[in-house]
Amino acid sequence: MAGHSHWAGIKHKKGKADKKRSNVFSKLSREIIVAAKLGDKDPNMNARLRSAIQAARSANMPKENINRAIDKSSASIDSNFENLRYEGFGPEKIAVIVETLTDNKNRTASSIRTIFQKNGGSLGTQGSASHNFTQLGVIKIDKKEISDEDILELAINSGADECVSNVDFHEIQCEKSEVYNIKKKLESTIENFIFAGIVWKPLNSVEINKDTLESTNEFLETLEDNDDVQSVYTNLKFVNN
Repeated sequence: MAGHSHWAGIKHKKGKADKKRSNVFSKLSREIIVAAKLGDKDPNMNARLRSAIQAARSANMPKENINRAIDKSSASIDSNFENLRYEGFGPEKIAVIVETLTDNKNRTASSIRTIFQKNGGSLGTQGSASHNFTQLGVIKIDKKEISDEDILELAINSGADECVSNVDFHEIQCEKSEVYNIKKKLESTIENFIFAGIVWKPLNSVEINKDTLESTNEFLETLEDNDDVQSVYTNLKFVNN
């Protein structure tokens, strides 16, 4: 999801925060619809759907919204989404990967291309930016759920490659093919998950200074705010000089 993108955020005023909350719910609903449509409607039998629902709950998405999204997966209208990935380079030549769920790829491609062009970037072909990244399975758990010591032991016993405890959450990393298998093992101890899925992690970082912080952030936020965009990844690194 958008919340898993890799750059420093800017504080939002309430109006914008409310809009962003609605935007997040919309993206979570799309993921639930697609997960339910591609697999079983029972989350106990569908790991992707179970993870999507858990992420929605972590974002305080109302139960009726979740149920409505599952019901929508059975209908033909507004539910024929497909996953599309766009790659390119933004301001300061940062590499950017944009993952979308869309029911109109022509609309999405045009919108993404326009955002890149208006901000001095360029959209490339698949592979043009992704070679700067590696794909990993990532599972995020609120620190309120379990201590640093216990999550480390649990992650090791579950077969994960790495476990890092941040200020607000624990992040478990693993092979992308193993993310749902490892999450299922964690579920014997952990009830609530912030996120579980496959993400793009940069292999190296491009430094950016505070003089270009605002314009670069605006570019990335404009991408995130697009209705069709699910996740944005970049290899930029902010510095204070």
